[in-house]
Amino acid sequence: MKQQSITSLPASPEDERRNRMIKYSLAMGVRVICIVLMLFVHGWWLVLCAIGAIALPYFAVVVANVKIAPRGAQVLRPGSVEMYRNTDGESK
Repeated sequence: MKQQSITSLPASPEDERRNRMIKYSLAMGVRVICIVLMLFVHGWWLVLCAIGAIALPYFAVVVANVKIAPRGAQVLRPGSVEMYRNTDGESK
């Protein structure tokens, strides 16, 4: 079994949940803004805000459920320690 490096481990469940909640909350905040703007805009802006208010919940759930991949390259485990002796007879 391959041993995992600390840099190759996935994010903790708490960090992952917090990141998903932030993404979802931002998308729902934009949706609320779209709904409020629908009361004040006319023409194509009204259609654009309506599409945003209808489509954002779906995209918010999809984006919030994307798994976070570990960042950076995988760190290899170092080899064994080698002892070197002084060959000229002096001790340091």
